[in-house]
Amino acid sequence: MSKVKPAADVAMLIKDGAVIAVNSSSGLCCPDAMLAAIGEQYRAHGAPKGVTMIHPIAAGDMFGTKGVDHLAQPGLISTIIGGSYPSGPSGAEPPVIRQMIARNEVAAYNVPSGIIFDLLREGAAKRPGVMTQVGVDTFVDPDQEGCAMNDAAREKPIVRRIAFEGQDWLYFSALRPDVALIRASTADERGNLSFENEGAYLGAMELALAAHNNGGMVIAQVKRVAQSGTLKPHDVRVPGILVDYVVEAPDQLQTTATPHDPAISGEIFRPLDSFDLPPFDIAKVMARRVACELQTGWAVNIGFGICATVPRVLLEEGRHGDVTWVIEQGAVGGVPLLDFKFGCSSNAEAFVASPHQFTYFQAGGFDVSLLSFLQIDRNGSVNVSKLSARPHVTAGSGGFVDITSRARRIIFTGYFNAGAKLSVIDGKVSIDREGKVAKIVDQLEQVSFSGRRAVEQGQQVMYVTERCVMKLTPDGLMVTEIAPGIDLQTQILDRAETRLLVAPDLRVMDAALFRPEGRMPLLKPARQVAA
Repeated sequence: MSKVKPAADVAMLIKDGAVIAVNSSSGLCCPDAMLAAIGEQYRAHGAPKGVTMIHPIAAGDMFGTKGVDHLAQPGLISTIIGGSYPSGPSGAEPPVIRQMIARNEVAAYNVPSGIIFDLLREGAAKRPGVMTQVGVDTFVDPDQEGCAMNDAAREKPIVRRIAFEGQDWLYFSALRPDVALIRASTADERGNLSFENEGAYLGAMELALAAHNNGGMVIAQVKRVAQSGTLKPHDVRVPGILVDYVVEAPDQLQTTATPHDPAISGEIFRPLDSFDLPPFDIAKVMARRVACELQTGWAVNIGFGICATVPRVLLEEGRHGDVTWVIEQGAVGGVPLLDFKFGCSSNAEAFVASPHQFTYFQAGGFDVSLLSFLQIDRNGSVNVSKLSARPHVTAGSGGFVDITSRARRIIFTGYFNAGAKLSVIDGKVSIDREGKVAKIVDQLEQVSFSGRRAVEQGQQVMYVTERCVMKLTPDGLMVTEIAPGIDLQTQILDRAETRLLVAPDLRVMDAALFRPEGRMPLLKPARQVAA
């Protein structure tokens, strides 16, 4: 019997109070047609109401894939647990779900993406929960915010701190969804799923197992339906024995604002000269400086922001392939994409399921992580996840806390303050207008990364800005390099809201980085470092 049903008919089967887990990363793999059908069902019939939404990575975006915003209606959602949330330009109207969170209309939590995948895995195996050190001494820790995003969430704590064998751990109860919403490219009539047009698997299998093993319902949205028995077994990523219903959505986007790019799904490989290279500006200078820290043969995690252009710097220098890029959505190798296609890679070597990728990250299995920052405090701690004045500008923590918890090396990149107008002239940095908002502060709005814990664990942490390079020391932040054209006292020390140390051997950054024709130094061969 075929499992293929209209979306509206399937939406009617979801009960009041259901726990619904969604496999998505912004527009990537988002089952948007099914989410829209649930929203329409509620508008027409007032059901399902009071549901709990779980999305390890953001479900939807601000660029045409509404995702969870289809369900952002009074009374429909009671609780939402997200690794990240739809985000976008500061000048745009915030997503409706963000507005509801701000008004305390839903209890909202920001739980690191890897932990949510762990919680679903434990729920699938009928185990009680997850004990982890990911998030200790950050906003995840109940000694700080306990993942709560608003007062409604603070009234219902979801994490507690416990002692085990002489160490402090964070404990979360397992998640057991009643409904899993996943997406694939093709389903056969028996519900077997293949992902040949997708740019990731994310956690499709894990969400399906969690719902199925707890007596729940698994709904798969797909682009097309094939005859039973026609999918090759090695191509099936989720077997039909776990899938209850298939919803066909021929117009589903591959990822944010992208109908289909075959290089994202590995169907073709783009020529390397087809990728746009970054123009010469101060952001490119910072990306070049970051690239100088890399070593041939390294596995390098990369985040959103200026650091996301580092692969293009290596590409321009003829160094593509010297390092292997790894991102939380699961792509290994290739060229990570920019802007609203972030989370996808062209020409990837492999796609790893996100829960496996997060296991790799949480244990520090890679060599270095390149990440951005909103604020840095006197202890070297970093905020990337909260900006109260414009909450939707940041997606939340996503995989940031998982990635940084045990990373051997971390390089944070960003502007020294916000709002400065900068230029690079004759190999020197010119600050044409100084920024008004300090980003090097005495106290963070939210702790996404703990500098204190990094020092305790011996992590190597560097901060690259347009005017200086700093490193984390046991005594605090130390300025180790200064950009040519920058005055140490007036443009660095006086512009920080907290005290900065200055290295006795303070150096001027390599002048070649500040010239359009400048070449980077050669990447060094990787050295073996004990885990």
